[in-house]
Amino acid sequence: METSQVYKDFNPCIVKPFFEKYNLCQGIMSTVIKHDVEMFAFLNSLLPYFIFFDETTPVPVDINYQTPQTLGKDRLAAVVGANYLKPRENILVIDVGTAITYELIEATGVYIGGNISPGMTTRFRALNNYTSELPLIQEEEDIPQIGYSTKTAIQAGVVNGIVYEMDGCIEDLRQKYSNLLVFLTGGHSFYFERRLKNTIFADINLVLTGLNRILEYNVEN
Repeated sequence: METSQVYKDFNPCIVKPFFEKYNLCQGIMSTVIKHDVEMFAFLNSLLPYFIFFDETTPVPVDINYQTPQTLGKDRLAAVVGANYLKPRENILVIDVGTAITYELIEATGVYIGGNISPGMTTRFRALNNYTSELPLIQEEEDIPQIGYSTKTAIQAGVVNGIVYEMDGCIEDLRQKYSNLLVFLTGGHSFYFERRLKNTIFADINLVLTGLNRILEYNVEN
């Protein structure tokens, strides 16, 4: 089984070799940025069954969100992926990337909604951009509980602050959902996995799993 890959540029030239190597017959396209018309046309012309994932696309969960047109498709795909892997469970999905998103889906299959807060890199950049003296810092493996220099103070404040935020959210929700399962995904998921005191499932491909499930659901129906 091949793992997912990340490309700096994504265009028909990148995708074409996959059609030469595999007999692809169905696909789904999702983006949280501007719709790539060229890529859409390319995939639509080669795939017998192709869908562009937007707010009109049927999904195998019920959505209780007041503004589905503004709901990030990566957020919804991660929820669908978690629900597919652990059906009939109360689940919190935490996606740790540029932003940190918290998504709650109940065991009944109803997506309740979620929260959005700044991601780790975003917080480091904000401290540098919006102050005159604080330097731009990056995460490191070993982070002290209390900083002993400006560099470590920023690292401890950002990293430990995110840990406290995540653990606090989990513990609060477990007051209502005692059997709550927690999925951690996103680019910084493994960085935070071992730092959380709560038991979690770390799955960096959760969004891809969800997109595949949405595609299968639409093919089936």
